[in-house]
Amino acid sequence: MLDHKFVKDNLGAIRKNIADRFMKADADLVATLYDKRNEVLTRLEEERKKRNENAAAMKGKIEAAIRDKLIAEGKALKETIAALERAVEETEARLLEEARKLPNMAHPDAPIGKEDKDNTEVKRVGEPTKFAFEPKDHVQLGQELDIIDFDAATRVSGTKFYYLKNQVVLLELALVRYALDILMKKGFTLFTTPDVAKTEILEGIGFNPRGAESNIYSVEGEGTCLIGTAEITLGGYYAGSVLDKKDLPLRLAGLSHCFRREAGAAGQFSKGLYRVHQFTKVEMFIYCLPEDSDRIHEELRLVEEEIFAGLGIPFRVVDTCTGDLGAPAYRKWDLEAWMPGRNGGDWGEVTSTSNCTDFQARRLNVRYKDEDGKNKFVHMLNGTAIACSRGLIAVIENFQQADGSIKMPEALIPYCGFSEIRRK
Repeated sequence: MLDHKFVKDNLGAIRKNIADRFMKADADLVATLYDKRNEVLTRLEEERKKRNENAAAMKGKIEAAIRDKLIAEGKALKETIAALERAVEETEARLLEEARKLPNMAHPDAPIGKEDKDNTEVKRVGEPTKFAFEPKDHVQLGQELDIIDFDAATRVSGTKFYYLKNQVVLLELALVRYALDILMKKGFTLFTTPDVAKTEILEGIGFNPRGAESNIYSVEGEGTCLIGTAEITLGGYYAGSVLDKKDLPLRLAGLSHCFRREAGAAGQFSKGLYRVHQFTKVEMFIYCLPEDSDRIHEELRLVEEEIFAGLGIPFRVVDTCTGDLGAPAYRKWDLEAWMPGRNGGDWGEVTSTSNCTDFQARRLNVRYKDEDGKNKFVHMLNGTAIACSRGLIAVIENFQQADGSIKMPEALIPYCGFSEIRRK
């Protein structure tokens, strides 16, 4: 959430930012409500001061007529103050509601646009995998090798679910442990997080848990939701806390299941494991000082690059355009792996990392005490270490062999215990 005074003082820039992100929000209404709230608060303080003066006057020895007059004034002040308190409460609630609709400011270098084609490629590691045979996609390989079953999952759970079978179960666990080992060496504290979070935590992180456009599964009658990412549970871990400055940055890594409705997600680019309702993910999360967040954002991106470079999977890094940032993000890097089975060969997103500055911290009230003794908001960042479903696509499709088997990346063999997958 943006600071209300910042909104009032920078209306032009905020209007442009909303337009660049192709979002709907009313910055002018936020500024108007902010002024109204301040005006009512000023009046409330004035009336409270009068009430205190009235009460002080009643303590002395005064004539009956004057006492009666003071009593009448006191009753009137009480009613006025109660009305003003209600007005403050109502105005603050409306101000908060409208302010929460405003997206974070975007980095000045973020490319302006709405679709994937508007993203800017900034780096490429490796070249698209070439084969001496016609490569298959992971759906076909999964069926032929009896390692993924979409049909049974559809009968049992519905579309966009899947069963992993046989060696690929160990391959998924290998991806998790491979990523966790890298993160441990880089000083991350490891967590397995709850798969459920309270609605107020989701809203604080910037997710919309309600409405037809929500990507979140709500738990009816509980005030909770299934998480779409451990960013939610890791970001909520210190909600309402004042952190010790000397402990920053805090580096957290969370293993969780992720649940997403993916309403309206259909077509050739979402087939198979690419866009599913449930998957396993290792997420990175950082709490840091404001002056360090740009540098740490680069560090998170380099961790993601190290993970996929170590697997020997070709990838590119893109600077995400304003229309695809998501409301909390100031800047976002996407790492896209080469997927030979994706529309005859194409790049597909496998990780992203976002610097959300103090946007989430303001909503969740996460602060640190600075040397001047004042509590200030931390900056919060997140990044995917490995999203297993898409990681599996990249491994299966890039390491397929002419005989229909799948060779394992060297880095994963110690974790999974085998060097290739063949049909049992």
